[in-house]
Amino acid sequence: MKTVLITGGAGFIGSNLSEYLLKKGHRVIALDNLFSSSKENIAHLLNDNNFSFIEKDITEKLSFKEEIDEIYNLACPASPLWYQKDPLATVKANVLGMINVLELAREKKARILQASTSEVYGDPLEHPQRESYRGNVNMLGPRACYDEGKRCAETLCVDYDRQYGLDVKIVRIFNTYGPRMADHDGRVISNFITQAIADLPVTIYGDGSQTRSFQYIDDLILGMVAMMKRNNFSGPVNLGNPEEYTVKYLAEKIILFTGSRSEIKHMALPEDDPLRRRPDISLAEKELGWKPSVVLDDGLQKTISYFRKRSTL
Repeated sequence: MKTVLITGGAGFIGSNLSEYLLKKGHRVIALDNLFSSSKENIAHLLNDNNFSFIEKDITEKLSFKEEIDEIYNLACPASPLWYQKDPLATVKANVLGMINVLELAREKKARILQASTSEVYGDPLEHPQRESYRGNVNMLGPRACYDEGKRCAETLCVDYDRQYGLDVKIVRIFNTYGPRMADHDGRVISNFITQAIADLPVTIYGDGSQTRSFQYIDDLILGMVAMMKRNNFSGPVNLGNPEEYTVKYLAEKIILFTGSRSEIKHMALPEDDPLRRRPDISLAEKELGWKPSVVLDDGLQKTISYFRKRSTL
């Protein structure tokens, strides 16, 4: 049994990861400030003797009496709606918070995995995006608090490795969906599903020709765990599904699967919104033996089922 700290442990990814690690027999400490997440996501875990929850912000000093073997750092709002709501808090989480988590890992001699993002590539000029691509990011734009914050967090991880020999892992997460996504949080799949279930207009920003690559949460969790287990490889490594779809196609698919009477409504494209996003996962296949297995139709059906249950509660 390992003791695993998950910062951002009450979020969409963190709660699913907590559940997975508990099933594997590990002790899990979930830490979260509940800014963009919900204790509801982990309510079913609170009676597990191997699970504990701490409400705390990673920008505050972190102190634990118990030994910690592994740290997954997921603590940062991941949707534009939330990270732009308080951009300074987003930068602080990615810089000051990252330093605090790295210092804790150094103190505990723990292996640490940093959840970075495809947003480090910005609005990419390379397609698909490989880990060697340095990105096309507007450092003064409204998304910069997240994009540049995550880029700085990667730098901090690598420098802690160089200076202190810290055992760091970096994964760059592409668009991910599945149960426990928040309602109306600015992410395209959750927005489309909640609008379609309610027969409201499904809002597309721009003409819908922009593309994304969507991976189901279960695939991501397996990729993160595989990276945490991997020795002598720090990354960064892309974790995403290389199947690419237009946003318009996704909206039409969700309307079809929900049996909705919704119509599509077009709105202005936000500033710096990437036009194309697709991962090159050849490095993950080579180093981790990982690739996604859940096809979009199956993942959407499971996610729609989750949101339908929520809407009836």
